Amino acid sequence: MNGRRRFILFLLSLSLPVWAGEKITVAAAADLKFALEEIAATFRAAYPADRIEIIYGSSGKFHTQIQQGAPYDLFFSADIDYPRLLAREGLAASPVRTYAYGRLVLWSASRDASQMSLADLADPAIRKLAIANPKHAPYGKRAEEALRAAGVWEKVQDRLVLGENIAQTAQFVQSGNAEVGLIALSLAKSPPLAKLGGHRLIEAKLHAPLEQGFIITRRAAKNPLAQRFADYVTSPAGRRILARYGFALPEETARR
Repeated sequence: MNGRRRFILFLLSLSLPVWAGEKITVAAAADLKFALEEIAATFRAAYPADRIEIIYGSSGKFHTQIQQGAPYDLFFSADIDYPRLLAREGLAASPVRTYAYGRLVLWSASRDASQMSLADLADPAIRKLAIANPKHAPYGKRAEEALRAAGVWEKVQDRLVLGENIAQTAQFVQSGNAEVGLIALSLAKSPPLAKLGGHRLIEAKLHAPLEQGFIITRRAAKNPLAQRFADYVTSPAGRRILARYGFALPEETARR
């Protein structure tokens, strides 16, 4: 009987999953696409048993989804106000933390955007200008602010192509559906886009800061992987990667 029992236990052990790590689902602003993928890859190399799924999109839409119970464990927003709102509603299991500041640039795959200014966008030869949707995308809000500050909003408004998020906005320009776009510096510096065209940094004084923040959501209050990954993103290794993609770090901004 003992031998038979041991044999049954052996068969049962073969059916058990070998993975013994934890899992998190991360909602991340689209401007983080390349930087966060690189950060996650280095994290996975150190913790191969843990599983991290990252979904990229517009910060405003993620905010709404988390309010409605979407199963996200971490939320990296391009606008710190969205995590702050969730924290006020009791939907955060951590303090709201700034992880970086984004920058807005002019970018084109068909023109030398490095030699352009916002005033040049009034040229009717530019038939389509891509920006993210200002209603829910932080980069879209800042693009509208910059265009208004430069006095060209009314001249370009009927030529706008609106992306659901900043990554889709960049895709519109990359594919030729728009000649020029106002996109994130982190995307303009990414390998696929950097080889296609130059970019021109938009003066920071023309729009409100793109202060980017994150929270661990209430759903992940007891998930140590969520805290471990958040700590890694803000570690020296994570910050080095963010800086390489053009993000300004909080301590640098504080010194200005």
